[in-house]
Amino acid sequence: MKILLIGEYSNVHWTLAEGLRDLGHQVTVVSDGDRWKNYPRDIDLRRRGLGSSSRVQRFTGSIRYLFDLARIWPQLRGYDVVQLINPIFVDLKAERLWPLYHYLRRHNGLMILGAFGIDHYWVKVGSDCKTFRYSDFNFGGELRHYPFADEMTRDWLNGPKGDLNRRIAEDCDGIITGLYEYEMCYRPFFPDKTGFIPFPINRSAITSADTLHSPLSTLNFFLGIQRSRSAYKGTDLMHSALLRLQHDFGPERVCIQIAENVPFAQYQQMMNSSHVILDQLYSYTPAMNALLAMAKGLIVVGGGEPEHYELLGEPELRPIINVQPTEQDVYDQIADRLLSGKEDIHQLQLDSVEYIRRHHDHILVARKYQDFYNSLKASRQAPLPPAAV
Repeated sequence: MKILLIGEYSNVHWTLAEGLRDLGHQVTVVSDGDRWKNYPRDIDLRRRGLGSSSRVQRFTGSIRYLFDLARIWPQLRGYDVVQLINPIFVDLKAERLWPLYHYLRRHNGLMILGAFGIDHYWVKVGSDCKTFRYSDFNFGGELRHYPFADEMTRDWLNGPKGDLNRRIAEDCDGIITGLYEYEMCYRPFFPDKTGFIPFPINRSAITSADTLHSPLSTLNFFLGIQRSRSAYKGTDLMHSALLRLQHDFGPERVCIQIAENVPFAQYQQMMNSSHVILDQLYSYTPAMNALLAMAKGLIVVGGGEPEHYELLGEPELRPIINVQPTEQDVYDQIADRLLSGKEDIHQLQLDSVEYIRRHHDHILVARKYQDFYNSLKASRQAPLPPAAV
């Protein structure tokens, strides 16, 4: 197959491309590298000057970006499959994206929408206060109000982003969900075209953490922070819990390492010296950041609810320290399970690695994508050729 992946979140598309290429498919990734994270891509679509304080730099950056789109878009023809990372698949306003989508639809085969991040259905279902016990948008029966959540609600529920999302979801051939939460958001609305496939991790490209077999007199805790999303992701509460733990147990037992808006390569290096990562307080499921850490042998403190293990079909492994979205529960779970000596920390590290091998290996995941694409093509009575193995 000839496959086009447009957009990037947390290295999902590039890692998927690696798996699909290993299966014999021809894959092109077009993205901005997820902005400052600078993930690999085949065709670069960075929008320069967007965050500049200079109006001139912003203007010239916008003109150059439009020129790049005009130059690149006519090349994106003749693919068997086109997959979008999100309804906002390039860095333009939502009301300008439908013509770009329509061009891709006219000149290619299958159109796939990825449900991998914030979008209309995630905001809609997260805000109903019924589907999830907690999420980025609700805690029990109450909505969470903070600037980022309010902004996302305005943008995605009824505005141009929401309109675009609904149009693409209704028009596309298939929708792939990457987490339990996204599956629960799309399945009720599009049961016949939605499929869950776990995120891919290329284990062969990952260096094991230096702490995988190190002495445990001191536990090194790692926390990545995006200041603009701290309340949204729960890193504010996690950081507070860590500071309390360090105060109560002492810096000789609790070492804290913070990464704030650093490039991906540097981020991985910082992660390698840690035993434990705290991530996604309001999630039921580990996402790409946590999965990368688990592949290295880190223990995840974050989302690991029973529903996500059930969706994966995992009956026994429970490597994630699942926490409720409160500072106190983060404190209690770490103190009781990781600092009390009750848990075999080395075994949890090994279980984390095994969890990735079973469910997120990029070749295993790529085969599931291949099967999903072929099933959609078969429903149109034109089977795709088998991939080389």
